Amino acid sequence: MDFYRHSKEQIGKVDNIYNGDMFPDIAINTFRNIERHFPTRTIPASATPSPLEKSALSLQAFKSKIKDETTQLTEQYYDLYDYLTLNSITGIVVLKDGKLVYENYQHGNGADTRWMSMSVAKSITSTLVGLAIKDGYIDSIDDLTIKYVPALKGSAYENTTVRHILGMNSGVKWDETYTNPESDRRDFLKAQVSQEPGSLINVMANLPSVGKPGHVHNYSTGETTIASEIVIGATKKSLSKYLYEKIWNPCGMEGKAEWWLDSPNGNEIGGSGFSATLRDYARFGHFFLEEGKLEGKPTLPDKWVELSSQPTTLENGESVNYGLMWWPAWTEKSKRHKAFQAYGIHGQVIHIDPKEKVVIAISSARPKPLGTQPIDDMLFLEDLIDNIK
Repeated sequence: MDFYRHSKEQIGKVDNIYNGDMFPDIAINTFRNIERHFPTRTIPASATPSPLEKSALSLQAFKSKIKDETTQLTEQYYDLYDYLTLNSITGIVVLKDGKLVYENYQHGNGADTRWMSMSVAKSITSTLVGLAIKDGYIDSIDDLTIKYVPALKGSAYENTTVRHILGMNSGVKWDETYTNPESDRRDFLKAQVSQEPGSLINVMANLPSVGKPGHVHNYSTGETTIASEIVIGATKKSLSKYLYEKIWNPCGMEGKAEWWLDSPNGNEIGGSGFSATLRDYARFGHFFLEEGKLEGKPTLPDKWVELSSQPTTLENGESVNYGLMWWPAWTEKSKRHKAFQAYGIHGQVIHIDPKEKVVIAISSARPKPLGTQPIDDMLFLEDLIDNIK
C-alpha cells in the first residue's frame, strides 16, 4: 500500500461535511482524507509523469479592491495574505501557458496532498461524456438518456437527453440544500451511505417531473451520477479506467487519485468524492483550456469547451448561467474573457481564463458548504491574473 502521510489523522463524518459542523483542524483533516469515508477506485499516477515546468513569469505583489461582502457598503483592499486567510485557502496553484507561476500550501498540505473535489468532480464527469462522444461510444449529445441508462425507463427521465442531463435541464424535481436533512441531496447521501448497489439510480428514478425536459433548469448533484452512468453504460468501462486512459495517463498526472463508489466494487459517483493533488487538478484544467488537445490532436468534440463553459439557452428561450457542469463567469471582466470555473462546496475551484491562458486550482476548507467566502473568488482571481508579469 502506498504511504500517505495524512492517513492517520482524526477526521469527521461524511454528514459533517454537508452540515458544515466541523472545527477547522478536523475539517482540514477530513477534506484530505475523504477516501476513508467510502470504498473508492484508484486512478494510478501517469506511467510517464510530467513535471510542471517553472514559468519565467511570477506573481507580483498586489491589492484587490473588492466590495466588503459582510456589509455590502464599503470597498476594501485585500492582498494575497488576506485572501488565503479569510477564504480559508489550503492550497493554490497558478499556471500560465501550462507553466507553473505560483504555488502555495497551508495547514500542513503540500504537493503530495490529495484534496476532495466535491462538485469539481461534475466538470470531470462532463468532460468524460465529451470524450465518449468524440470516441463514438455516445452517438450524439441529443441521444435519449435511457439509451445508456436503461434503469431509468418509465421514470421522469425517460424523455430526457444527454444534453438535458449535462445542463441539469431535465425538468425533474430536486432540492440541493446541503444542510437540510430532508432535502433530495441528503436523501441521495443516505442512499450512498447504504452502499446498496443501484440505490442512487433508484433515488433518481423515483423523482417526479416538474416541467418539460429542456425547459426547466434545476441544479442537481443526482444528475451527475446519471451522467457518470451514461459514460459507464456507453463505454462499458469504469469511470476511473476511462479517466486514466483519456486524461490521467496522457496528461502526465504525477499523483494517483481516488473516486468514491456507490457500493463495494460498484460505480463511481459522478458528482462528488473525487480526490487528487492540486497540481493534477491544475493539469486537468489546462487539458480543458487546450480543448482536450493531446499532441496536437483533439480528443473532445468541436466547440465542446465553449458549449460546456458558457451560458445555456433553454428550449423555451430562457438563458441560464450554467454550462455543461461548468460555471460561466459572473463578473464583467471575466465574462469578456469567457472565463469559467469548476466549483465545489467548501471552496474547491478550478478557474480557467481562456484569453489569458491561465488556470488556477484552489483547495479550501471553508466552514460551511456555501456562503462563507468573505472575498469573491472570481473578482480576486481577476486581479491576480493581471499581476502575473
